[in-house]
Amino acid sequence: MAIDASTPQSPGWWLTRLGYALLNERNDYVQTDYRGFPEVIPGLNRLQAYADGRPPIPHVPGVDPNDAHNWMRDARTNWTSLVIDSPAERLGVEGFRFGDKSAADDDANRIWQQNGMDAEAELVHYGALSQRRSFVLVEEDEKGAPRLLHKTARQVAIARDPHNPRKIAAGLYMYFDDWTGQSRATLWTPTETHEFVTELAELAFPLRAARLDSWDFWTLPSGKETSTVNPYGQVPLVPFVNRRNRHPDGYAEHEDVMSIQNRINTGVILLMAAGRYGAFKQRWAAGLSVDEDPITRQKITPFQLDIKTLWTTDDHEVKFGEFSATDLRPYVAAVESAVQDLAAISKTPPHYLLGQVVNVSGDALKAAETGLASKVRAKKRDFGESWESVMRLAFKITGDARADEPKAETIWSDSESRTLGELADAAVKKASAGVPWRQRMEDMGYSPQQIARMEVDRAADALMTPDPDLMTRQTVTDATGQAAPATDPRPVIGRGAANAPVAA
Repeated sequence: MAIDASTPQSPGWWLTRLGYALLNERNDYVQTDYRGFPEVIPGLNRLQAYADGRPPIPHVPGVDPNDAHNWMRDARTNWTSLVIDSPAERLGVEGFRFGDKSAADDDANRIWQQNGMDAEAELVHYGALSQRRSFVLVEEDEKGAPRLLHKTARQVAIARDPHNPRKIAAGLYMYFDDWTGQSRATLWTPTETHEFVTELAELAFPLRAARLDSWDFWTLPSGKETSTVNPYGQVPLVPFVNRRNRHPDGYAEHEDVMSIQNRINTGVILLMAAGRYGAFKQRWAAGLSVDEDPITRQKITPFQLDIKTLWTTDDHEVKFGEFSATDLRPYVAAVESAVQDLAAISKTPPHYLLGQVVNVSGDALKAAETGLASKVRAKKRDFGESWESVMRLAFKITGDARADEPKAETIWSDSESRTLGELADAAVKKASAGVPWRQRMEDMGYSPQQIARMEVDRAADALMTPDPDLMTRQTVTDATGQAAPATDPRPVIGRGAANAPVAA
């Protein structure tokens, strides 16, 4: 049965609208700038190609691409991948806090570990950095526990409430089921959930269509439709949007340096072409008679280029010489200049790109990474809010009151490079300033699980260690003012009775 797509906010209307947005963003599209000139906006396919190191091969004037395809392909240097990896590798989630508790939430950590999010979170972060945004789908598994699934921008499209952009009005997840050869889609609104299916592999969503003839509501073998009530009151898709200050729907980490990547590739391929065709000194001979092959009538090369061969001739009028080789230094300087531009715009430390780390102090390296550290801190604020929404929705599935807890915090690993000596010295100074022990351990880079184990071991060590003040005194004064043997009142294992005298 055809699905109605003409009624606003109906299931078919949302399927058409979100499906069109999902497919349309994959390809490049042309946008007219303020001067009326067309400008190509990269789609998700192009962004992925640059992230994977597959940008277009540049053209060298005078060189046939068909003849030089193999070595021209080697001219592509994947700098954009480093631009994405540099902040992604510094985004590590350690745990969550809810309410006024200083310790990490054990239930949130259990949900996190059950879903293998230590590894999946890296995919979520990388997807947002390389594809403008990524998503986490929170649903209930077969046992009634929360299930967290990473979804990409190529699979999911959402529509935000025009009045309240923080509220998601509808979300669509679409995928191809290679088991059945069908394309399926799941649509969520705050009140309903709908499942759709089509036999088509090549999908299209005309926005002006009144009906979707190729799509049907997915039904179970019993004939029951899978459209149900959404019990959570919200769309269970949490977006992770990268660089919302550039675009509300996200901006890829390498999107503004793709032109510089093209410039670098052009410089590298010109360098390779110059090295291939002009880096060797060409010889010439004037007044030399060259014989011909009697069969092919082709000129016979009179001399072979060989380090052990001496060129001689009986003709005293013949002159030999050589042309100078092409200077490759300008090509190298042009490439290095483009790489420096890429480092400045993307805030990637220059020593990551150029590898010039010789006799550089630690303070200089830290200053070079300041821009990257600031960028990572900004991403932690944005992504941290998304992870807190994920955990609140997970608690809503379990019926936990923490689903409505306004005080939530994502615990991140330290994103800056510090030596063990720096961390230990800072911890000592913080202790003298009155910073609590747990906070000092967290600042030193220990995970919440490590800190919890350390607390247990710390308490055990305190029980097993005698009080040094009591051990240094042989007598104390009791309540009557009389001298008495010094005792340690703590019930320590292995010491005997609590009031036993302390040995002198």
